[in-house]
Amino acid sequence: MRAREAYEHTLELLQKHHEWFKTVIPLIASENVPSPAVREALTSDLGNRYAEGWPGERVYAGCIYIDQVELLAMELARKLFKAEHANVQPVSGLTANLAVYTALTNPGDTMMCISIASGGHISMGKKKFGGTAGAVHGLEIEYLPLDEKRMNIDVDAATKRIAEVKPKLLTFGGSVFLFPHPVKELSEVAREHGARVLYDAAHVAGLIAGGQFQDPLREGAEVMTCSTHKTLPGPQHGMILCTKELAEPINKAVFPGVVSNHHLHAVAGVAVVLAEMLEFGKEYTAQIVKNAKALGEALYDQGMAVLCPDLGFTASHTIVVDITKYGDGGALEQRLEKANIVLNRNLLPWDIREGRHYKNPGGIRLGTSEVTRLGMKERQMEEIAEFIKRVVIDGEETKRVAAGVAEFRRDYQRVHYCFESATEAYEYMKIR
Repeated sequence: MRAREAYEHTLELLQKHHEWFKTVIPLIASENVPSPAVREALTSDLGNRYAEGWPGERVYAGCIYIDQVELLAMELARKLFKAEHANVQPVSGLTANLAVYTALTNPGDTMMCISIASGGHISMGKKKFGGTAGAVHGLEIEYLPLDEKRMNIDVDAATKRIAEVKPKLLTFGGSVFLFPHPVKELSEVAREHGARVLYDAAHVAGLIAGGQFQDPLREGAEVMTCSTHKTLPGPQHGMILCTKELAEPINKAVFPGVVSNHHLHAVAGVAVVLAEMLEFGKEYTAQIVKNAKALGEALYDQGMAVLCPDLGFTASHTIVVDITKYGDGGALEQRLEKANIVLNRNLLPWDIREGRHYKNPGGIRLGTSEVTRLGMKERQMEEIAEFIKRVVIDGEETKRVAAGVAEFRRDYQRVHYCFESATEAYEYMKIR
C-alpha cells in the first residue's frame, strides 16, 4: 500500500470505528467514554511537549502552563480522594503499580495478592506468567485465599497465610472486583508482620471517589494506585495517592524510575475528569452500581448463572456470569460482538482446575460504567439483558440482534454527568 493510501486508510478506519461504536452496547468493565472536554484536552499541544521531573523542577523549558495544569490535577486528586499526596505522572495503572513496587520493595521480596484466575491483574502476576510484579520487578508472588462463593478474600484463611508468608507488600484490588476487599481487617495483620499495604483501585477509583464502594485510604491502605479511564471516566493514564510519609519514595520511583515524559495532554484530561467527578461523581457512580445490580438481576431472571445472587450480584460496576451452560466465554464473546454487544470473556476462579484456559474460559464479564455515562438506567439494563439472551440462550441470528441494538442505541448518543456535552459521545472530531 502506498503512503497516501495508507494515510487515508488509517483515517478511514478511525472514522469507521466511531460510526460502529454509535451502534453498539459497550459493556467492557475496564473502559468508559470521556467527556468532550477530556477529548479536547487530548488534542491539545501538551501532547507534543516534555516536562520531565516535578513541577517547578523540570528538565525541560516551556512548562509555564504545563506546571499549572499538573499542580491543579494533583490538588483535585487530593481533594477528591481525601489523600495527603497525589502523583499524576504514571502513564497507566500498571505503571503506577510498578512505581509502588519500586518504592516499597526490592527484587526477591514477597508480595501477596489475589491470583489472576481469581480476578487479579497482570501487573500482580508471577514471573512464569510474564506478570509485571514477577517478570519486571522480580517479586515472589504468594496468593491470598479466595472465598469462591463470595468472590472475595477469605479473611480467616488470609490471616493465617499472611502470618506464614510475612510478605513485604500486601496488595488488594484486581480486574474482577465485585465487592469491597477486607482492607481494614487484613491491613492490621499485614502491619503486624512488617508489610506495607497497597490498594489497586484501577477498576473502582470512580466508585471510591463517589462514595459508593469503600474508602481504602481510611481503612488501612498506605498507597492507592489507579488508572483513570474506568469508573473514573477520563483519559487512559494512571495515578498514585499515598500518605505524606511515602510521597518522596513514590515520587522518585515514578521519575526517574519508571516514567520519562508522562503524556501531558493526558494529565490535562485527568484534571478535567477530576473536576467533573467532584461535581457529578456521587450521582454518576450511584447509578453505575444501580445499573450493575439491575443488569445482574435481569440476566439471572433470564436463566443465566450470574455469580453471587445471594449478595445482590455485585457492589461495583461489574458482574460476572458463568456461561458454561451455553458454551465457552471466548466463542460467546465473538457471537455477542457480531450482535453489536461488546463485552469480554473472563476466567472464573475454578476454570484452571476444570481444564479451561483464558482463551476459552467459563465466564463473561460485563460492566455498566459506559452505558451509565450514556444516560441509561435500570429499565435499559433489562433491555440489554434481553438482547444478550437472544444471542446466548435463544441462538438468534446475530445480524438481526445487531439491527435491534443499533435502533436501541439511537437515543443514547451523548455523554452525561459532565459540564458540557455539545459533541456526541462517539462523534469523530476531524481537525485536519
